[in-house]
Amino acid sequence: MISPMSTRQIATSTLWQIGSQLTMAALSVISVKFIAIGLSKELAGAYNSAYGYLQLFAILADFGLYAVSVREVSSSKNPERVLGCLIVLRSIIAVLSLGTALVIAWIVPAWYGTPLRIGITIASLVPFFTLLAGVLRTLFQVQYKMHLVFIAEVTQRILTASLMGVIIFLGIRLSTDVSVYYSFIAIGALGAVVLFILSLFFSVRLTRIRPCFDRPLLTSLLKKAMPYGVAFLCIALYRQFDLTLIALLRDDFAIQNAEYGFASRIAEMTYIIPTFLLNSTLPILADRHDRGEKTDTLLGKTLFLILLLGSLSASFSILWARPLMGLLTTDAYLSLPSSPGADTALALLGMPMFFNGIVLFSFYTLLTKHAWQTLVSRMVIAVVLSLSLNYFLIARFGFVGATVTSTIVHLFLAATLLPAALRVLPISFPVSYAVQWVLFTVILSVALYLSLPLLTTTIASVIGVVIAGVSLPILAFSLGFHRMFAFGRASEDIAQI
Repeated sequence: MISPMSTRQIATSTLWQIGSQLTMAALSVISVKFIAIGLSKELAGAYNSAYGYLQLFAILADFGLYAVSVREVSSSKNPERVLGCLIVLRSIIAVLSLGTALVIAWIVPAWYGTPLRIGITIASLVPFFTLLAGVLRTLFQVQYKMHLVFIAEVTQRILTASLMGVIIFLGIRLSTDVSVYYSFIAIGALGAVVLFILSLFFSVRLTRIRPCFDRPLLTSLLKKAMPYGVAFLCIALYRQFDLTLIALLRDDFAIQNAEYGFASRIAEMTYIIPTFLLNSTLPILADRHDRGEKTDTLLGKTLFLILLLGSLSASFSILWARPLMGLLTTDAYLSLPSSPGADTALALLGMPMFFNGIVLFSFYTLLTKHAWQTLVSRMVIAVVLSLSLNYFLIARFGFVGATVTSTIVHLFLAATLLPAALRVLPISFPVSYAVQWVLFTVILSVALYLSLPLLTTTIASVIGVVIAGVSLPILAFSLGFHRMFAFGRASEDIAQI
């Protein structure tokens, strides 16, 4: 059992993480708006293409280390040594992965004469320093000092949003000047450097930070992380490689990725939330499982929250796609009767957003039982399916083909992984959970649909978003969600989640 003090620490730590993610998401929306205003569609597409390309190599550079780092550091008798080895291992893998990304970017013939190669080179600093800061994040999570992460992450985003705002304040609008494009990317790189410096500054006040090259320990960490690394690599390939394929297969990739890239940014924000929730749950789930305690209630509540988040993301993305993308970008990115736009992409990504949560829930459940063979086999099939469909559909339909592929792949994974996860680790999911989830989804969807005709201006859309933000907690309270986590072990579960 976790003591009351530990429960309070976990709850406080979780709240700091929620606050950090929400604040960063809001600041990211502002930054995206500045990019859409400041750059031409072609350069905005190159901006989205650069970061979309690097996402794959960033996940490869992580190689699942974060998934095992918290547990290894917290359970070790010599946490400083483990942390030192993690820093060395992360640095080596990051240099190899991102170095490979740069070599490939500079030799791809389709990118000759475009600003994409230099953009990728500058942008590579973002995943490199973010990954190094991620190792230090382990220390803050183990010691329940997540308020320091909040300070570092929010400072980074405030800095980048402010500097981009300065460019807009100077009168830059829809610029075709590549130096402005490079400036926007360099601002992101500067923010990552600041994140790392602040993380290092805070961490040295908690413990001694000393890189350590312990070959047996490095090998052990690498072996433990490998199943996670392979699985995360598969996720990157089927979920994020489409932007790069568009850049490789389409002559009009800049326009395509300008419209699709901004919708993908919203999708990535919705993908992060269940990932964050499950990262918080995994150590508690693994600990209870190892001690032989029941985990069905915790898993049931976690799946319930995942379904709610999925319904929330899908409903807003499908039903309010046009006003949301109008707020995030400009009218130039919206669809016309004769051509799709960023709002089309967001609406089509709604179902992948929903299924993604189920896939991630199954992902973490299977890894808790070390059933990585089942997980990886399904993931590999998904990658093959994704690459095959995207190769044909993107070439013909552009980003619309990519969204169709994403829907098919996520549906396949949800349908095959969830039953496998429930077989290895059963959950408690009463009928009341299903009823509450369905009611929440129906009421939310009807409200969004009926209010859509009112969102015809920017001010109306802003007011609509504010009203929705206030109404959602009221709806959740009215449906009795708070009673699910109100007493006894249930309150401990939600504190841990």
